[in-house]
Amino acid sequence: MNILLLGSGGREHALAWKLSQSPLCGQLYIAPGNAGTALCGTNVYISVGDFKGIGDFCIENKIDLVLPGSEEPLVSGIYDYFASEPLLKDIPVIGPSKAAAQLEGSKAFAKAFMERQGIPTAAYREFGADNYEEGIAYLQQHELPVVLKADGLAAGKGVLICTDREEALQEFEAMIRLAKFGEAGKKVVVEQFLTGIELSVFVMTDGVSYKLLPEAKDYKRIGEGDTGLNTGGMGAVSPVPFASSDFMDKVEKRIIRPTVEGLRKESLDYRGFIFFGLINIGGDPYVIEYNCRMGDPETEVVMPRLKSDLVQLLVAVARQQLAGETLEFDERAGATVILVSGGYPGDYEKGKEITGLAEVEGSLVFHAGTRQDEERLLTNGGRVMAITTLADDLKSAVDHSTEEAAKIVFEGKYFRTDIGWEFRS
Repeated sequence: MNILLLGSGGREHALAWKLSQSPLCGQLYIAPGNAGTALCGTNVYISVGDFKGIGDFCIENKIDLVLPGSEEPLVSGIYDYFASEPLLKDIPVIGPSKAAAQLEGSKAFAKAFMERQGIPTAAYREFGADNYEEGIAYLQQHELPVVLKADGLAAGKGVLICTDREEALQEFEAMIRLAKFGEAGKKVVVEQFLTGIELSVFVMTDGVSYKLLPEAKDYKRIGEGDTGLNTGGMGAVSPVPFASSDFMDKVEKRIIRPTVEGLRKESLDYRGFIFFGLINIGGDPYVIEYNCRMGDPETEVVMPRLKSDLVQLLVAVARQQLAGETLEFDERAGATVILVSGGYPGDYEKGKEITGLAEVEGSLVFHAGTRQDEERLLTNGGRVMAITTLADDLKSAVDHSTEEAAKIVFEGKYFRTDIGWEFRS
Protein backbone atom coordinates (compact mmCIF):
# COMPACT_ATOMS: atom_id res chain seq x y z
CA MET A 1 0.00 0.00 0.00
CA ASN A 2 1.10 3.59 -0.65
CA ILE A 3 1.48 5.75 2.46
CA LEU A 4 1.79 9.52 2.98
CA LEU A 5 3.46 10.63 6.22
CA LEU A 6 3.07 14.30 7.18
CA GLY A 7 5.85 16.16 8.99
CA SER A 8 9.54 17.00 8.96
CA GLY A 9 11.07 16.25 12.36
CA GLY A 10 12.83 13.49 14.22
CA ARG A 11 9.49 11.91 15.04
CA GLU A 12 8.68 11.64 11.34
CA HIS A 13 12.07 10.12 10.49
CA ALA A 14 11.54 7.48 13.20
CA LEU A 15 8.04 6.76 11.88
CA ALA A 16 9.29 6.63 8.28
CA TRP A 17 12.08 4.26 9.32
CA LYS A 18 9.55 1.95 10.98
CA LEU A 19 6.93 2.16 8.21
CA SER A 20 9.48 1.38 5.50
CA GLN A 21 10.35 -1.93 7.19
CA SER A 22 6.85 -3.33 6.63
CA PRO A 23 6.25 -5.72 3.73
CA LEU A 24 2.86 -4.00 3.43
CA CYS A 25 4.51 -0.67 2.60
CA GLY A 26 4.68 0.06 -1.11
CA GLN A 27 5.58 3.68 -1.91
CA LEU A 28 6.27 5.82 1.14
CA TYR A 29 6.03 9.58 0.74
CA ILE A 30 6.89 12.17 3.38
CA ALA A 31 5.62 15.77 3.20
CA PRO A 32 7.73 17.80 3.53
CA GLY A 33 10.27 15.49 5.23
CA ASN A 34 13.97 16.10 5.88
CA ALA A 35 17.32 14.69 4.78
CA GLY A 36 16.75 11.59 6.93
CA THR A 37 13.25 10.75 5.76
CA ALA A 38 14.59 10.84 2.19
CA LEU A 39 16.55 7.70 3.10
CA CYS A 40 13.28 5.87 3.85
CA GLY A 41 11.01 7.12 1.08
CA THR A 42 10.34 10.08 -1.20
CA ASN A 43 10.07 13.62 0.15
CA VAL A 44 7.36 15.79 -1.39
CA TYR A 45 7.35 19.51 -0.80
CA ILE A 46 3.82 20.09 0.46
CA SER A 47 3.02 21.95 3.68
CA VAL A 48 1.24 19.93 6.38
CA GLY A 49 -1.41 22.68 6.41
CA ASP A 50 -2.11 22.56 2.67
CA PHE A 51 -5.07 20.17 2.80
CA LYS A 52 -6.00 20.66 -0.85
CA GLY A 53 -2.43 20.02 -1.96
CA ILE A 54 -2.26 16.92 0.23
CA GLY A 55 -5.59 15.67 -1.11
CA ASP A 56 -4.60 16.22 -4.74
CA PHE A 57 -1.32 14.39 -4.14
CA CYS A 58 -3.17 11.46 -2.57
CA ILE A 59 -5.47 11.13 -5.58
CA GLU A 60 -2.65 11.46 -8.12
CA ASN A 61 -0.40 8.94 -6.33
CA LYS A 62 -3.05 6.43 -5.24
CA ILE A 63 -2.33 6.89 -1.53
CA ASP A 64 -3.96 4.24 0.66
CA LEU A 65 -3.26 5.72 4.11
CA VAL A 66 -2.28 9.12 5.55
CA LEU A 67 -0.37 9.43 8.84
CA PRO A 68 -0.06 12.97 10.27
CA GLY A 69 3.00 13.09 12.51
CA SER A 70 2.41 16.44 14.22
CA GLU A 71 -0.59 18.06 15.87
CA GLU A 72 -1.12 21.01 13.50
CA PRO A 73 -3.01 19.22 10.69
CA LEU A 74 -5.03 17.15 13.17
CA VAL A 75 -6.13 20.12 15.28
CA SER A 76 -6.92 21.99 12.04
CA GLY A 77 -9.19 19.18 10.87
CA ILE A 78 -7.43 17.12 8.20
CA TYR A 79 -9.44 14.05 9.28
CA ASP A 80 -12.68 15.94 8.64
CA TYR A 81 -11.41 17.37 5.35
CA PHE A 82 -10.75 13.91 3.93
CA ALA A 83 -14.05 12.57 5.27
CA SER A 84 -15.97 15.40 3.55
CA GLU A 85 -14.37 15.05 0.10
CA PRO A 86 -15.93 12.39 -2.17
CA LEU A 87 -12.60 11.43 -3.77
CA LEU A 88 -10.77 11.28 -0.43
CA LYS A 89 -13.30 9.86 2.03
CA ASP A 90 -12.12 6.26 1.58
CA ILE A 91 -8.47 7.10 2.35
CA PRO A 92 -7.92 6.55 6.11
CA VAL A 93 -6.34 9.41 8.04
CA ILE A 94 -4.75 8.10 11.23
CA GLY A 95 -5.76 10.56 13.91
CA PRO A 96 -8.75 12.13 15.60
CA SER A 97 -11.50 14.29 14.13
CA LYS A 98 -11.17 18.04 14.68
CA ALA A 99 -13.61 17.82 17.58
CA ALA A 100 -11.66 15.02 19.29
CA ALA A 101 -8.31 16.73 18.59
CA GLN A 102 -9.42 19.43 21.03
CA LEU A 103 -7.92 17.12 23.67
CA GLU A 104 -4.65 18.73 22.56
CA GLY A 105 -5.89 21.83 20.81
CA SER A 106 -7.74 23.25 23.83
CA LYS A 107 -6.47 22.91 27.40
CA ALA A 108 -9.88 24.01 28.69
CA PHE A 109 -11.65 21.32 26.61
CA ALA A 110 -9.25 18.66 27.88
CA LYS A 111 -9.70 19.65 31.53
CA ALA A 112 -13.49 19.68 31.19
CA PHE A 113 -13.39 16.27 29.48
CA MET A 114 -11.30 14.83 32.33
CA GLU A 115 -13.69 16.32 34.86
CA ARG A 116 -16.68 14.73 33.12
CA GLN A 117 -14.98 11.33 32.92
CA GLY A 118 -13.56 11.36 36.46
CA ILE A 119 -9.94 11.23 35.28
CA PRO A 120 -7.38 12.38 37.88
CA THR A 121 -5.77 15.73 37.04
CA ALA A 122 -4.81 18.98 38.77
CA ALA A 123 -7.55 21.28 40.03
CA TYR A 124 -8.16 24.20 37.66
CA ARG A 125 -10.24 27.20 36.58
CA GLU A 126 -10.42 28.84 33.16
CA PHE A 127 -10.57 32.57 32.45
CA GLY A 128 -10.81 34.93 29.50
CA ALA A 129 -11.57 38.56 28.77
CA ASP A 130 -15.16 38.14 29.95
CA ASN A 131 -14.17 37.08 33.49
CA TYR A 132 -10.70 38.64 33.67
CA GLU A 133 -11.22 40.39 37.03
CA GLU A 134 -12.48 37.15 38.53
CA GLY A 135 -9.25 35.54 37.34
CA ILE A 136 -7.17 38.25 39.02
CA ALA A 137 -8.98 37.65 42.31
CA TYR A 138 -8.50 33.90 41.93
CA LEU A 139 -4.76 34.29 41.37
CA GLN A 140 -4.40 36.63 44.33
CA GLN A 141 -5.50 33.88 46.70
CA HIS A 142 -4.10 30.81 44.85
CA GLU A 143 -1.29 28.86 46.50
CA LEU A 144 2.14 29.04 44.85
CA PRO A 145 3.60 27.85 42.56
CA VAL A 146 0.71 28.20 40.13
CA VAL A 147 0.53 27.02 36.52
CA LEU A 148 -0.82 29.21 33.70
CA LYS A 149 -1.64 27.47 30.41
CA ALA A 150 -2.62 29.12 27.16
CA ASP A 151 -5.75 27.30 26.03
CA GLY A 152 -4.66 26.78 22.42
CA LEU A 153 -1.54 25.57 20.61
CA ALA A 154 1.41 27.82 21.38
CA ALA A 155 4.35 25.91 19.87
CA GLY A 156 5.20 24.35 23.22
CA LYS A 157 5.66 27.76 24.89
CA GLY A 158 2.21 28.31 26.36
CA VAL A 159 2.75 26.76 29.81
CA LEU A 160 4.17 28.98 32.57
CA ILE A 161 5.02 27.93 36.13
CA CYS A 162 4.93 31.03 38.33
CA THR A 163 6.53 30.99 41.78
CA ASP A 164 5.80 34.66 42.53
CA ARG A 165 2.32 36.17 42.76
CA GLU A 166 3.25 39.40 40.98
CA GLU A 167 4.79 37.37 38.17
CA ALA A 168 1.62 35.29 37.89
CA LEU A 169 -0.57 38.42 37.67
CA GLN A 170 1.69 40.03 35.06
CA GLU A 171 1.77 36.90 32.90
CA PHE A 172 -2.01 36.49 33.20
CA GLU A 173 -2.45 40.05 31.92
CA ALA A 174 0.13 39.52 29.16
CA MET A 175 -1.67 36.42 27.92
CA ILE A 176 -5.24 37.70 27.94
CA ARG A 177 -4.94 41.46 27.41
CA LEU A 178 -1.60 41.79 25.57
CA ALA A 179 -1.94 38.64 23.41
CA LYS A 180 1.44 37.24 24.45
CA PHE A 181 0.58 33.94 22.75
CA GLY A 182 -1.83 35.38 20.20
CA GLU A 183 -5.21 33.70 19.90
CA ALA A 184 -3.90 30.65 21.80
CA GLY A 185 -3.76 32.68 25.02
CA LYS A 186 -7.08 34.51 24.80
CA LYS A 187 -8.37 31.89 27.23
CA VAL A 188 -6.12 30.80 30.13
CA VAL A 189 -6.31 27.71 32.32
CA VAL A 190 -5.06 28.39 35.86
CA GLU A 191 -3.97 25.10 37.33
CA GLN A 192 -2.74 23.63 40.59
CA PHE A 193 1.00 22.85 40.54
CA LEU A 194 1.69 19.14 41.03
CA THR A 195 4.98 17.83 42.40
CA GLY A 196 6.22 14.46 41.18
CA ILE A 197 8.07 12.76 38.35
CA GLU A 198 6.73 12.84 34.82
CA LEU A 199 6.45 10.22 32.07
CA SER A 200 4.79 9.78 28.70
CA VAL A 201 2.38 6.93 27.98
CA PHE A 202 1.17 6.15 24.45
CA VAL A 203 -1.72 4.12 23.13
CA MET A 204 -3.11 3.33 19.72
CA THR A 205 -6.89 3.30 19.60
CA ASP A 206 -9.44 2.51 16.91
CA GLY A 207 -12.15 4.27 18.88
CA VAL A 208 -13.33 1.08 20.53
CA SER A 209 -10.28 -0.82 21.78
CA TYR A 210 -6.70 0.26 22.45
CA LYS A 211 -3.16 -1.11 22.66
CA LEU A 212 -0.35 0.26 24.81
CA LEU A 213 3.01 1.18 23.30
CA PRO A 214 6.21 1.33 25.39
CA GLU A 215 6.20 4.25 27.82
CA ALA A 216 9.01 6.83 27.85
CA LYS A 217 10.39 9.75 29.81
CA ASP A 218 11.69 12.83 28.04
CA TYR A 219 13.94 15.65 29.23
CA LYS A 220 12.82 19.17 28.34
CA ARG A 221 15.39 21.43 29.99
CA ILE A 222 18.37 22.57 27.95
CA GLY A 223 20.92 22.18 30.75
CA GLU A 224 22.48 19.27 32.62
CA GLY A 225 20.60 18.30 35.74
CA ASP A 226 17.33 19.58 34.25
CA THR A 227 18.29 23.25 34.43
CA GLY A 228 17.75 26.20 32.12
CA LEU A 229 15.09 26.90 29.53
CA ASN A 230 12.49 24.45 28.28
CA THR A 231 13.03 22.95 24.84
CA GLY A 232 11.14 20.64 22.51
CA GLY A 233 13.04 17.80 24.18
CA MET A 234 16.74 17.00 24.70
CA GLY A 235 16.42 13.22 24.98
CA ALA A 236 14.32 10.32 26.19
CA VAL A 237 14.53 6.88 27.78
CA SER A 238 12.30 3.79 27.62
CA PRO A 239 11.16 1.86 29.58
CA VAL A 240 10.68 4.08 32.63
CA PRO A 241 11.99 2.28 35.74
CA PHE A 242 9.28 3.51 38.11
CA ALA A 243 6.47 2.50 35.73
CA SER A 244 5.93 -0.82 37.46
CA SER A 245 3.11 -3.20 36.59
CA ASP A 246 1.16 -1.90 39.61
CA PHE A 247 1.60 1.72 38.51
CA MET A 248 0.66 0.95 34.90
CA ASP A 249 -2.42 -0.96 36.11
CA LYS A 250 -3.52 2.29 37.79
CA VAL A 251 -2.80 4.21 34.58
CA GLU A 252 -4.97 1.84 32.56
CA LYS A 253 -7.84 1.67 35.04
CA ARG A 254 -7.98 5.33 36.07
CA ILE A 255 -6.85 7.13 32.90
CA ILE A 256 -6.60 5.16 29.65
CA ARG A 257 -9.87 3.22 29.80
CA PRO A 258 -11.96 6.20 30.96
CA THR A 259 -10.40 8.31 28.17
CA VAL A 260 -11.13 5.85 25.36
CA GLU A 261 -14.59 5.08 26.72
CA GLY A 262 -15.28 8.78 27.26
CA LEU A 263 -14.40 9.61 23.67
CA ARG A 264 -16.81 6.95 22.47
CA LYS A 265 -19.59 8.03 24.87
CA GLU A 266 -19.25 11.62 23.71
CA SER A 267 -19.27 10.56 20.02
CA LEU A 268 -15.79 11.94 19.40
CA ASP A 269 -14.29 10.02 16.48
CA TYR A 270 -10.75 9.05 17.39
CA ARG A 271 -8.63 6.54 15.46
CA GLY A 272 -4.95 7.10 16.11
CA PHE A 273 -2.39 7.74 18.83
CA ILE A 274 -3.16 9.22 22.23
CA PHE A 275 -0.23 10.66 24.17
CA PHE A 276 -0.83 10.87 27.92
CA GLY A 277 1.51 13.30 29.66
CA LEU A 278 1.42 11.95 33.21
CA ILE A 279 2.93 12.71 36.59
CA ASN A 280 3.56 10.14 39.31
CA ILE A 281 2.65 11.53 42.72
CA GLY A 282 3.38 9.05 45.49
CA GLY A 283 2.60 6.10 43.22
CA ASP A 284 -0.62 7.57 41.79
CA PRO A 285 -0.86 8.83 38.18
CA TYR A 286 -2.37 12.19 37.23
CA VAL A 287 -2.82 13.66 33.74
CA ILE A 288 -0.86 16.81 32.95
CA GLU A 289 -1.88 16.95 29.30
CA TYR A 290 -3.13 15.02 26.31
CA ASN A 291 -1.54 15.08 22.86
CA CYS A 292 -3.29 13.68 19.80
CA ARG A 293 -0.14 12.21 18.22
CA MET A 294 3.15 10.60 19.23
CA GLY A 295 5.68 12.69 21.14
CA ASP A 296 9.05 14.00 20.00
CA PRO A 297 11.69 12.88 21.04
CA GLU A 298 9.81 9.94 22.60
CA THR A 299 8.95 8.46 19.18
CA GLU A 300 12.67 8.11 18.45
CA VAL A 301 13.06 5.79 21.45
CA VAL A 302 9.65 4.05 21.31
CA MET A 303 9.62 3.02 17.62
CA PRO A 304 12.92 1.10 17.85
CA ARG A 305 11.43 -0.91 20.74
CA LEU A 306 8.29 -1.82 18.74
CA LYS A 307 8.85 -5.19 17.05
CA SER A 308 5.36 -5.42 15.52
CA ASP A 309 4.54 -4.27 11.99
CA LEU A 310 3.48 -0.62 12.29
CA VAL A 311 1.65 -0.55 8.96
CA GLN A 312 -0.40 -3.60 9.95
CA LEU A 313 -1.32 -1.88 13.21
CA LEU A 314 -2.34 1.35 11.47
CA VAL A 315 -4.56 -0.56 9.04
CA ALA A 316 -6.20 -2.29 12.01
CA VAL A 317 -6.79 1.12 13.62
CA ALA A 318 -8.42 2.44 10.45
CA ARG A 319 -10.67 -0.65 10.14
CA GLN A 320 -11.50 -0.77 13.86
CA GLN A 321 -9.90 -4.21 14.12
CA LEU A 322 -7.18 -3.35 16.63
CA ALA A 323 -8.50 -5.78 19.26
CA GLY A 324 -7.26 -8.68 17.12
CA GLU A 325 -3.67 -7.42 16.98
CA THR A 326 -0.82 -8.43 19.30
CA LEU A 327 1.99 -5.99 19.98
CA GLU A 328 5.54 -7.22 20.56
CA PHE A 329 8.30 -5.13 22.09
CA ASP A 330 12.07 -5.33 22.36
CA GLU A 331 12.79 -5.93 26.04
CA ARG A 332 16.04 -3.96 25.87
CA ALA A 333 16.30 -0.42 27.21
CA GLY A 334 16.41 2.50 24.81
CA ALA A 335 18.01 5.93 25.15
CA THR A 336 17.83 8.90 22.79
CA VAL A 337 20.19 11.89 22.91
CA ILE A 338 19.29 15.01 20.90
CA LEU A 339 21.89 17.17 19.16
CA VAL A 340 20.86 20.82 18.94
CA SER A 341 22.13 23.98 17.27
CA GLY A 342 24.14 26.52 19.26
CA GLY A 343 21.83 29.06 20.91
CA TYR A 344 18.78 26.77 20.94
CA PRO A 345 16.09 27.17 22.30
CA GLY A 346 16.79 30.84 21.64
CA ASP A 347 18.20 32.25 18.42
CA TYR A 348 20.37 29.90 16.36
CA GLU A 349 21.87 29.75 12.90
CA LYS A 350 21.03 27.24 10.18
CA GLY A 351 23.14 25.93 7.32
CA LYS A 352 26.03 24.46 9.33
CA GLU A 353 27.67 21.47 7.64
CA ILE A 354 27.25 18.14 9.43
CA THR A 355 29.97 15.49 9.30
CA GLY A 356 30.85 12.31 11.18
CA LEU A 357 27.73 10.24 10.55
CA ALA A 358 29.76 7.46 8.95
CA GLU A 359 31.65 7.08 12.25
CA VAL A 360 28.50 6.21 14.25
CA GLU A 361 28.29 2.52 15.19
CA GLY A 362 25.65 0.55 17.09
CA SER A 363 23.14 3.43 17.22
CA LEU A 364 20.30 4.73 15.06
CA VAL A 365 20.49 8.30 13.80
CA PHE A 366 17.18 10.06 13.21
CA HIS A 367 17.28 13.42 11.44
CA ALA A 368 15.21 16.32 12.72
CA GLY A 369 16.36 19.74 11.49
CA THR A 370 18.48 18.76 8.49
CA ARG A 371 18.52 19.34 4.74
CA GLN A 372 20.62 18.01 1.88
CA ASP A 373 22.49 20.52 -0.28
CA GLU A 374 23.93 18.42 -3.11
CA GLU A 375 26.73 16.48 -1.39
CA ARG A 376 26.59 18.40 1.87
CA LEU A 377 24.31 17.69 4.85
CA LEU A 378 23.33 20.92 6.63
CA THR A 379 21.56 21.90 9.82
CA ASN A 380 18.06 23.28 9.28
CA GLY A 381 16.55 23.67 12.74
CA GLY A 382 17.06 23.94 16.48
CA ARG A 383 16.91 20.23 17.14
CA VAL A 384 19.14 18.65 14.51
CA MET A 385 19.46 14.89 15.18
CA ALA A 386 18.46 12.13 17.58
CA ILE A 387 20.89 9.34 18.46
CA THR A 388 19.14 6.19 19.76
CA THR A 389 20.68 3.05 21.23
CA LEU A 390 19.11 -0.17 22.53
CA ALA A 391 21.11 -2.04 25.16
CA ASP A 392 20.66 -4.58 27.95
CA ASP A 393 20.34 -1.84 30.57
CA LEU A 394 19.53 1.84 30.63
CA LYS A 395 22.99 3.03 31.66
CA SER A 396 24.63 1.17 28.78
CA ALA A 397 22.09 2.60 26.32
CA VAL A 398 22.62 6.17 27.52
CA ASP A 399 26.39 5.82 27.61
CA HIS A 400 26.52 4.46 24.06
CA SER A 401 24.17 7.12 22.64
CA THR A 402 26.28 9.79 24.33
CA GLU A 403 29.52 8.36 22.91
CA GLU A 404 28.09 8.18 19.39
CA ALA A 405 26.61 11.68 19.66
CA ALA A 406 30.14 13.00 20.25
CA LYS A 407 31.24 11.66 16.84
CA ILE A 408 28.84 13.86 14.86
CA VAL A 409 30.25 17.31 14.15
CA PHE A 410 28.72 20.67 13.24
CA GLU A 411 29.48 24.20 14.37
CA GLY A 412 27.80 25.06 17.67
CA LYS A 413 26.64 21.50 18.36
CA TYR A 414 25.35 20.87 21.89
CA PHE A 415 23.83 17.89 23.66
CA ARG A 416 23.16 16.78 27.20
CA THR A 417 25.30 13.98 28.58
CA ASP A 418 23.03 13.19 31.54
CA ILE A 419 19.85 11.87 29.91
CA GLY A 420 18.24 9.36 32.27
CA TRP A 421 20.31 10.71 35.16
CA GLU A 422 17.76 9.69 37.85
CA PHE A 423 17.94 6.03 36.82
CA ARG A 424 21.65 5.51 36.11
CA SER A 425 23.04 4.85 39.58
